[in-house]
Amino acid sequence: MGAYAKARAVTFDTERARALGATYDPALFRQSKRPSRRALILSGAAAALAASVVLGVRLTAGYFKTRRGEVRVIPLDDGSVITLNTDSEMALDYSRVRRSVRLIKGEALFDVAKDPQRPFVVAAGDTQVRAIGTSFIVTRLRASPVRVLVREGVVEVKRGQEHSVQRVRMTANMRAIVPNHARLVETVRVPQSEVDRELAWREGRIAFEGETLEQAAVAFSRYSEIKVVIDDPSVANERITGLFQANDPVGFAQAVAISLNLTSKVTSSQVRLTR
Repeated sequence: MGAYAKARAVTFDTERARALGATYDPALFRQSKRPSRRALILSGAAAALAASVVLGVRLTAGYFKTRRGEVRVIPLDDGSVITLNTDSEMALDYSRVRRSVRLIKGEALFDVAKDPQRPFVVAAGDTQVRAIGTSFIVTRLRASPVRVLVREGVVEVKRGQEHSVQRVRMTANMRAIVPNHARLVETVRVPQSEVDRELAWREGRIAFEGETLEQAAVAFSRYSEIKVVIDDPSVANERITGLFQANDPVGFAQAVAISLNLTSKVTSSQVRLTR
């Protein structure tokens, strides 16, 4: 069996799926039916409670931060809800004419209540995302392009502060990538399954579909102090598919080791994968 096929067995083979733990639910990962925004808000909030979430009062201003492995749900006074992912920071400022958020770092899901008189604007560095009522994710990670993924509704994305800068309009199931130090906004349409995978973190999980083990190790480093270490390039380039607990890199590495015939060595600060 090829390496990629073996990796898929982590998810879809009944026996090997047990290595992912009792909470693993392959039906959730494969589901194609799109849940409503309300259902996602409620399910996300409930899951976040189990993942060390702090629920605040309804707010119009303030500074918010999450620790590594923490998810925070922030209800706003206009009925909007912001879900702040792990190791993220943002500042909120509402006025009579505008609802403004500055994403300092990390990732957030914005479920925006409609208010045509007050557009909802998220700034991530020089990138601005403007919406009225919609649902979208903004990701701002170190040394990576700003990414915007629209789940529902319409948003406009631009790079730079000048009025002459062209806004790029995006609709549901579209992703924008804004490279650092560039005015270019690249957009691409993505399948619903990819949008669903992007939202797995709201339930404390990480979903992969053909990513390399090196990419997976980087993803896990956002959620846990325990590092997945891979020194062998041939191992790092193996591909994996599956749904995993975000705060359990050891369980992830051990499941991958079973599937790809690797060895996992666990210490207090890391888990190392070798052939």
